[in-house]
Amino acid sequence: MPKFAANLSLMFTELSFLERFDAAADAGFTAVECQFPYEAAADSVAERLQRHAIELVLFNMPPGNWAAGDRGLATLSERKSEFKEGVATALDYARVCGSKRLHLMAGIGDPTDAAAVDSYRANLAYAAELSARDGVTVLIEPINRRDMPGYFLSDYELATELISTIGSDSLRLQFDIYHRQMICGRVLDGLRELLPIVGHIQIAGVPGRHEPCNGELDFPTIFAEIDRLGYDGFIGCEYRPRAETSAGLGWLAPYLL
Repeated sequence: MPKFAANLSLMFTELSFLERFDAAADAGFTAVECQFPYEAAADSVAERLQRHAIELVLFNMPPGNWAAGDRGLATLSERKSEFKEGVATALDYARVCGSKRLHLMAGIGDPTDAAAVDSYRANLAYAAELSARDGVTVLIEPINRRDMPGYFLSDYELATELISTIGSDSLRLQFDIYHRQMICGRVLDGLRELLPIVGHIQIAGVPGRHEPCNGELDFPTIFAEIDRLGYDGFIGCEYRPRAETSAGLGWLAPYLL
């Protein structure tokens, strides 16, 4: 039976960030994830987790200046100091909140630029080594360039090669089913091929990135295959509700038995 984590950056957005933890617990979730928790103090986040006995299973390392267009700093060698500060900040939050997975965004860049590739590789190795000391796994995620133009990592072959050559047990793949379908399709084949290096799975309907109950993907079949393959981690619900979040949770009911 799949285990789901509510993504609090996209779900329950009619509420304040901390109130979303309450709403997720009330809806039956035992775990949550978010993109960036840094608007709230780590202690405040931890208190909400403890209040509801839920886990924060994933969040992103700081991406730089999001409003100015940053989507990660790992490919930018000239911002290495800022990148390292972000890794330290994320690990501080992870310690306080008991989180064991951090997504490291690559940034905007050209994957054919050797300098960008070298910077990304070095920064991934640094983050994985530092995170391993706390038992934290660093995740990298191919993101489609229609939703995020110019994003450096949108290639599963490159992601796989980096994980293999860096060779750290603390570096894994974040397999987002929405992005996989948008990039190259073959979702079930991708799960079968890549599950040995997958550290986290996320979902959203295609097209539109809404609830996983309409559109071109057969999610009950996908969930059954994930179970068959033996994945025992959480599946992050990183989708944009069509209306108020609670009104669109009917798809989840069979999995809360």
